Amino acid sequence: MKAMILAAGAGTRLRPYTLTTPKPMLPVAGRPTLEWIILWLRHHGIRDIVINLHHQPEPVLQHFGNGHALGVQLTFSVESTILGTAGGVKNVARLLDQPFVLVYGDVLTDMDLGVLVAFHRSHDGPAHVTLSLNRAANPCECGIVAVDAAHQVTRFVEKPPREDVFSDLTNAGVLVVDPAILDDIPVGVSDISHDVLPELLRRRVPIFAKAIDDGTYLIDMGTPDKYERAQREWPTATARKTFAQ
Repeated sequence: MKAMILAAGAGTRLRPYTLTTPKPMLPVAGRPTLEWIILWLRHHGIRDIVINLHHQPEPVLQHFGNGHALGVQLTFSVESTILGTAGGVKNVARLLDQPFVLVYGDVLTDMDLGVLVAFHRSHDGPAHVTLSLNRAANPCECGIVAVDAAHQVTRFVEKPPREDVFSDLTNAGVLVVDPAILDDIPVGVSDISHDVLPELLRRRVPIFAKAIDDGTYLIDMGTPDKYERAQREWPTATARKTFAQ
């Protein structure tokens, strides 16, 4: 299986940290955030990884190279104009010729990825997407999800106003995607949460979802507060020692 890491954003919500350092290179426990994600994927047997970049790509390219020092094969897609989360994936669709894991580049987790992949594969039939779900204390900051008894997504709304919140289940930022899904994403700028997922639901393309297991560490380090929290918590996580081996 392959993976793609979405790392093209400028990290404007993480300022002032990202004024001088590109978001993928922000350190946590002595390693760039992006390196922890790569090590997590490698730990789960994924060694063919595509990464998109846009803002300050040079430090990332210089640090990681082809990825062989980490035991993986990295392919970088540097976007001259940022294409959005879906547009960035569409731009490298030729490289994603099998079901692949899609990871947002500010997600730090020790999730058992094998469980999510097995859950995705358990659904035969048409091409589909599988979301990992987390529970959020403030769903207004996230893409929230409603799921039926068959674990199929029935509703998805990105960052709703408080009065429209219908669930505390949120998109955790780790997905498994069948490549045929990419056929219907238009070339150019588009977003997974605002454009692709709502359109798939409208067309009744299956989207399945699985809540992460209890005890799983997962944090979206999109803000200074969350980044500082990860700095405190991740160094004591037993998983990070496993990934680094």
